[in-house]
Amino acid sequence: MLSEYLGREGLVASAVHDGQSGEIEALSGRYDIVVLDVMLPRLSGIEVLRRIRRASDVPVLLLTARGDDIDRISGLDLGADDYVPKPCSPGELVARLRAILRRVSGSRDDPRAPVTAGGLTLWPGARRAEWQGKSLELTGTEFGLIEELARNVGHVVSKEQLSLNALGRALTPFDRRIDVHISSIRNKLGPRDDGQPWIIGIRGKGYQLASD
Repeated sequence: MLSEYLGREGLVASAVHDGQSGEIEALSGRYDIVVLDVMLPRLSGIEVLRRIRRASDVPVLLLTARGDDIDRISGLDLGADDYVPKPCSPGELVARLRAILRRVSGSRDDPRAPVTAGGLTLWPGARRAEWQGKSLELTGTEFGLIEELARNVGHVVSKEQLSLNALGRALTPFDRRIDVHISSIRNKLGPRDDGQPWIIGIRGKGYQLASD
């Protein structure tokens, strides 16, 4: 049913109904984005996501059971770009998919112009990142978050601004998506010389990317 609805919205979709088939399709290189249900036979959605992230940065949107915090947070930790709790309206799903695709494919500035902040260099048009001269592997959502922080390096960026500009929607109460993604980025950047993280959390205000 979702495939038919996506088709009516101008999105070409194909569906498979078990985790093993889903992994094969997701890694085929034929898709711009993957909608992945956590509850799948033969191989769980979380395991499929883990295998996808070992080999690909294709955007992944998780479908989770409503209120299932463990699977939701595990999925974000493993590199999902977003999640939608079930049951969900097809319209909301399409809106989330289009928001992710816009983040992945577009840039607010000249896509050829890199964004630099200390040891970080981003090429938004190519969705490519380097950290201290080495390639930095990021999911689409992680790229959007660190791009927003890099454009405001040395300044605090509110979670509301991060949610709007990087996630494409307004922040909602008790939403931990940004915190989970920031934690993942911190791990990839490693600590500063003083042991503190490169992305600093300011209680009640937001996050700041340190300039040095």
